[in-house]
Amino acid sequence: MHTNYYFLRQLAPALTRQLQGYRVVTCFSQEKDELVIGLTNGTAEFWLKITLAAAGTLLALPESFHRARQNSVDLLPELLGREVATVEAWPQDRVLHFTFRSGATLLLKLYSTRPNAVFRSHPEAPAQLFHQRYTADADLVPASPPEPESQPANPLKAYPSLGDLPVAYLRPQGYDPAPLETKQQLVREVVQQLEHPEALYIVRLGGRTRLSLLPVGDVELTLPIEDPIGALRRFVPLLLNRHAYEQEMRQVQQLLERRADEAATAAQHVRRRLHALENTVGYRQTADLIMAHLSQIPAGATQVEVVDFYQDNLPRVIKLKPTETPQRTAQNLYRKAKNQQRETQELSARAQRRETEALTALEQLEELAALPTGELRPLRQWRKQHGLDPASTAKAATQELPFKVFEDSGFTILVGRNAQNNDLLTQRYAHKDDLWLHAKDVSGSHVVILQRAGQAVPAPVLERAAQLAAWYSRRQNDSLCPVTYTPKKFVRKPKGAQPGQVVVEREKVLLVVPANPFERE
Repeated sequence: MHTNYYFLRQLAPALTRQLQGYRVVTCFSQEKDELVIGLTNGTAEFWLKITLAAAGTLLALPESFHRARQNSVDLLPELLGREVATVEAWPQDRVLHFTFRSGATLLLKLYSTRPNAVFRSHPEAPAQLFHQRYTADADLVPASPPEPESQPANPLKAYPSLGDLPVAYLRPQGYDPAPLETKQQLVREVVQQLEHPEALYIVRLGGRTRLSLLPVGDVELTLPIEDPIGALRRFVPLLLNRHAYEQEMRQVQQLLERRADEAATAAQHVRRRLHALENTVGYRQTADLIMAHLSQIPAGATQVEVVDFYQDNLPRVIKLKPTETPQRTAQNLYRKAKNQQRETQELSARAQRRETEALTALEQLEELAALPTGELRPLRQWRKQHGLDPASTAKAATQELPFKVFEDSGFTILVGRNAQNNDLLTQRYAHKDDLWLHAKDVSGSHVVILQRAGQAVPAPVLERAAQLAAWYSRRQNDSLCPVTYTPKKFVRKPKGAQPGQVVVEREKVLLVVPANPFERE
């Protein structure tokens, strides 16, 4: 309600008294939809900071303001040096009208949508608009008072500037079921209170912090009506702090919910894969059956029917390669069986790890809900403690990179898209202390884990990056893939090498299952 007519009606005369003898010394903008005006009387300063955004209008009167050295634009040069004469609120409207002794005027149109500022250097001068797209505001004039109705069906419509707070104030007084005559009387009484308020109130209503002329909702603070400027200075910082709290709380909740959901989904996928491996005929059983029935397999056979002593002596058909001896087929199956056993162990460990991640995220959500409500500092401390700080600058930078980008536990993983792109990633973007990975002895994508100052790459993050390196390589369909990893400073490109070709020193090798662990089923 701080831009409502009834509050502006209190604020305007207070600004007139405050700004006697004050001249405008600066007018600029350093954020989108922001207008900052600085005034002084030679010994003291006074600031107006107006946010004229379609998403919401905000009028702030900070006691001091420090202009940024960059990204700041001077505005309305003809306003400088003008001395304030009066400040008025247009009747039944949300417009503050500044008149200067030179005849110049400045209108602050504080509408919730299509707000604007309109300046004229003298009454006949063309209008200078803050939002130039709203050309109709050049002809903005006070609205004519509405024609009174003898018996309006809705008495609230006789006062279009009431807003929602008076309605919320009237309802507990039995306004809705009351007869028309009683409603009219209640509305007249509330308008009388708004025109001659006893105090200003900072209230909480419907989950929003409001500045009110009526004691409605949960009253948090009662302020003297004689000082609307001081009330606004108390209200705006509180509002901005709570808005930041609600926004950051929502971000953390969504992040943890997404982590819990993705980890649980990945664990389910791995468990299904593990179940399929454990409940199907394994490579070792097939190899044993081939070796047990070698004498029955003719040379060049494409298949053989044998008695499966693992399955109650039931007949079973085994497919063979006619260009390969049965012994060679069995040998290959034994090798695959060994890899399958290791894959089963790997999948089991991965499922447990992802289930733990899901449980950790759910526990953190419970901790988050137990933090003091509405307090930004404890939230930020908790967020930093658990590594959930936004790192918005790094994230914004990585979103524009020409690589596949993955986020894992606060670490950024970059994956090259082709040979030329691999060169770009390794030679141009990777820092010497970033961790570099590649599927061993085959062609594939270069993978880089960006370093975080003072933090070693956790084993789960390294493993998932290695899985990406295996997945985006010629070994994608193998049961297991060896992946080379080393700090990028030990990776060099020889002169004359083909795109994507490098020489690696001091490498270590990690054996993983090729997969994209960030891809939901």
